[in-house]
Amino acid sequence: MKAETKSKLDAFDVKVLKELQSDASQSLEDLAGKVGLSPTATWRRVQKLDQSGAIRKRVAILNRDLLNVGVTVFIAIRTNQHNADWLEKFGAVVNSIPEIVDFYRMSGQIDYLLKAHVSDLKSYDALYKKLIARIELTDVTSMFAIEELKSTTEIPLNCVEHT
Repeated sequence: MKAETKSKLDAFDVKVLKELQSDASQSLEDLAGKVGLSPTATWRRVQKLDQSGAIRKRVAILNRDLLNVGVTVFIAIRTNQHNADWLEKFGAVVNSIPEIVDFYRMSGQIDYLLKAHVSDLKSYDALYKKLIARIELTDVTSMFAIEELKSTTEIPLNCVEHT
């Protein structure tokens, strides 16, 4: 949620969020039936959650294998550059590479962790070469996922404080 509009959620808000993150394409009538409210009351809650920033966006989750981007690679980055200018440039580089889908600043031995989806090792090599050509890095370690055992976009809402 946006910090300036952070507010408490009630039990119906949490139900709406749980349902939407499970299936954002369901009809308003189906959603209302599942959360136990009228369609109008449900619509108002969805609008409030949208406006508050609790809902960032609604998307379709695609089948990476069918679209030939089924290889997941985690890229651990270490750098000796720890200044705002370098970080801004690095962020711009990472954001310009569409195969990189997640980007984290880490604690511990790794400075940054990237997650990318590519079609094969040759595609990853091209991504790697693009990355190192655009920004100076101290160490790059790549780890390829052998099997995806769990992957979800759903936020656990059982610990969300509500009224």
